[in-house]
Amino acid sequence: MTSPRIPFIVIGGFLGAGKTTLLNHWLRNAAGQRLAVLVNDFGAINIDAGLIEANSGDTIALTNGCVCCQIGDDLSLALLRVLDSQRRFDGVVVEASGVSDPWRIAQLGRADPRLTLDAVIVLIDASSALAHARDPLLADTLVRQVRAADLIVINKTDLVGEAELSALRAWFERTAGAVAQIETTHAQLAPQLLSSAYVPTAQACGHPAEVACAHHAEGHAHDDPAHGAQFETWSCRPSRAFAPEELRAWLKAPPLGLLRLKGVLRIESQGDVAHWSEIQFAGRQGTLRAAPVPRDTAALVAIGLHGRLPVRALSTFFEISS
Repeated sequence: MTSPRIPFIVIGGFLGAGKTTLLNHWLRNAAGQRLAVLVNDFGAINIDAGLIEANSGDTIALTNGCVCCQIGDDLSLALLRVLDSQRRFDGVVVEASGVSDPWRIAQLGRADPRLTLDAVIVLIDASSALAHARDPLLADTLVRQVRAADLIVINKTDLVGEAELSALRAWFERTAGAVAQIETTHAQLAPQLLSSAYVPTAQACGHPAEVACAHHAEGHAHDDPAHGAQFETWSCRPSRAFAPEELRAWLKAPPLGLLRLKGVLRIESQGDVAHWSEIQFAGRQGTLRAAPVPRDTAALVAIGLHGRLPVRALSTFFEISS
């Protein structure tokens, strides 16, 4: 039996794009998820005083089970301190500096067997991104950041008009390809898009076990009410077994419109012993590995933007394909 890996999330973007605002939003709405957040400066985060349980210099423990750790001079050492601590975390989040390449940081999540790279989230200031793209001193950094992203968060959309926003969307599509884009104000991103740990099982979604597939708008009490109209989920309990190579091929080219997917599926095997694998997808990252605990039934949940979730393609592959 394998031990579950901890999701590793990198948040990148230029200074002023909204990374700190996003972290504050996430910490306030952790909803039972225990996060270890690694940052360069506590002061920039401005954590709510009511959330702080203890402050030990380079670590702040929060009342909701989360901790914030200052990176100091070496991110690798800070990460090892978190992983070697006695606490068990549901996710490790690193806020990248404004000029850093988030993909280089993401490699840490691929190198340590205790971690699994969950997503690279890059925030963009809608009011300044096109100017940065034209600046010869900044353009290369911006391009590297967006090409590393599994999810591009176009923030501060209230500061620009529709024409500029349309031009920005087109620039991202030319520069970063088919990576998912989310538009926000004040970095108010639905927490279930930030980490795979937020994606519930089909049972947790409220779907009874006898329901094979379900599709509905997504909303949680701790989210902004508008998120219920912005996102949709699809859940399924596939009855068939899958070949690992079939799933890996699908993860390399999933249908457009899928933002996140998580679940446990039965895998084809010889003999009477059932084998199970955990499948996850976020933006451009897809993984398939042995499930950490035995299962009785398969369960799968997907999240996408309202009206863009590829329900038919998901249903066809996971329920009908043979």
